[in-house]
Amino acid sequence: MAEPVLAVEGLNAFYGRAHVLHDLSFELRDEPVAIIGRNGMGKTTLCAAIMGLAPPRAAGSIRFLGTELVGKPPYRIASLGIGYVPQGRRLFPSLTVDEHLRMLGRRSNGRWNRQRVYELFPRLDSRRKNGGAQLSGGEQQMLAIGRALLSNPKLLIMDEPSEGLAPAVVESLIETFKLLVDEGVAILLVEQNLGAATAVCERQLAMVSGQIATETTASALLGDLEAQRRYLGVEPLSDHAEQPAT
Repeated sequence: MAEPVLAVEGLNAFYGRAHVLHDLSFELRDEPVAIIGRNGMGKTTLCAAIMGLAPPRAAGSIRFLGTELVGKPPYRIASLGIGYVPQGRRLFPSLTVDEHLRMLGRRSNGRWNRQRVYELFPRLDSRRKNGGAQLSGGEQQMLAIGRALLSNPKLLIMDEPSEGLAPAVVESLIETFKLLVDEGVAILLVEQNLGAATAVCERQLAMVSGQIATETTASALLGDLEAQRRYLGVEPLSDHAEQPAT
């Protein structure tokens, strides 16, 4: 059997003495995978550990196409073919859209280049000269994704890409993610947004207290209100309806 795109085995992560990830293990092959869970469950720590960002301090094994990542600096990990879209976008307010993309575009010799990013996100094309701080939340997210694509990744890790965005923008991003999957980009999607996670990924891994508590499917999760409550804190509207006066 071929090597998985990403194989995490016995991963532990620490912030000082705080033990955040506990013997966490999973594999990602050709299919997109969603990591779901409430705030504080360790999802962003997992992303940081995969990318070699410090903190946290990581121990265990993270293999990308058979290459061990633990102990490698972030630039080495990115150069292997992993793109990262961090929570909060992490753009430079003083740089224009085009300047953000030119930073990576000079070194981009694969199928993704600046022109292709502009074709994927026409709204960015019309905002080339605008600074990062002048963009809407949706445009900032498009720029963060476009910037990551310029590394021509084999694996794209996205941490809460729908956070704070209007539903119409989220729907547009979902279609973009599906397009990337169809083009052969492996996706690890970290999300609290149930609709986004299940629309993009059939395979769902639920994190609780720094561990993978369960693996399920999008179709099963959408039909299981108790699982939605347990792993995402989603409450059906009927639970909040006012009781009639007696």
